Amino acid sequence: MTDGPKPYLTIENVWKYYGKFLALQDVSLTINEGELVCFLGPSGCGKTTLLRAIAGLDLQSSGSVTQAGKDVSNLPPSARDFGIVFQSYALFPNLTIERNVAYGLENTGKSKPEITERVAELLALVGLPDQGKKYPAQLSGGQQQRIALARALATSPGLLLLDEPLSALDAKVRVHLRHEIKELQRKLGVTTVMVTHDQEEALAMADRIVVMNHGVIEQVGSPTEIYREPTSLFVADFIGEMNQIPATSGGDGAVRIGGTAMASLSHGLADGAEIIAAIRPNDIIPHGPGARSGEDVIETESNALEVKVQEMEFLGSFWRCRLGNALFGSQDLIADFSINAVRRLGLEEGADMMVELPRNRLMAFAQSEAAAA
Repeated sequence: MTDGPKPYLTIENVWKYYGKFLALQDVSLTINEGELVCFLGPSGCGKTTLLRAIAGLDLQSSGSVTQAGKDVSNLPPSARDFGIVFQSYALFPNLTIERNVAYGLENTGKSKPEITERVAELLALVGLPDQGKKYPAQLSGGQQQRIALARALATSPGLLLLDEPLSALDAKVRVHLRHEIKELQRKLGVTTVMVTHDQEEALAMADRIVVMNHGVIEQVGSPTEIYREPTSLFVADFIGEMNQIPATSGGDGAVRIGGTAMASLSHGLADGAEIIAAIRPNDIIPHGPGARSGEDVIETESNALEVKVQEMEFLGSFWRCRLGNALFGSQDLIADFSINAVRRLGLEEGADMMVELPRNRLMAFAQSEAAAA
């Protein structure tokens, strides 16, 4: 019998006010040892405020923060065990790379040879072993961020905090560096909290994602759970693309779109209630125009629709198609079809086809959530 995850950071009932503005509302969260957790949400949702409360840079108005079994709620940053990396790198421009990395080690009682050895080890760890004599301005943005990471890890902190560390970098460097950071975090096993507004970044890097909105946690889960099983329309809409179709409830596990009944995931909304039916573009299954007569197999007959391909956009690995049907009125259904499916079905603009909205991918949310999302 193996032990379960060991809690490392516990946030309990944290509130944060700036004057009358409520930035965090009763936030509670447990982060396990060795986990990489991403705080994800739009600007102003409270994610950076929560990170700063964990670091002691901006104390919470009420509530507690416990790290490795120790209550650190009211400790200054200098008394907490963490390393932090900011979006702006925050390197000292007048110090060499070696001196930047060594900065946090100079007051730890280590000897000069020990510090020199540790700096060399860290520069090798982030893949820049020969850059120590240079100054920050001589390095690229991606290299500077690696140095900032090395400096944050210098004292072997129990907690690594990353405040949108990749957002200032160009797309290619960002993708490469997020992979490197994830690999480094796994290798070191350091518990890591990362703030980002980039959903792709969070999905690619996190063990768990904390989706925040208006100072509260909307959902916590693995990237797969957040993407495939959103518990609110906000999460469904914020993470990835999502079709939102005005509809009515047909009772639990059923929706009516334009009067047409369809089977859906369980939603618990009362029969006749105004709802939003939601499905991701990549979950819509394409079928040939003769699917109803047996030329193709459709899982649930009632979830089949005849549509017209209004527009097609080639996006490299797939085609994004706008599909029209009278049930949707002037709104188009957005569907992502693979290149092979488009070729196999001979799809082109103006063509009629059948699509299936699979029961196990068709979600329903209360109409009241639409305005909040």
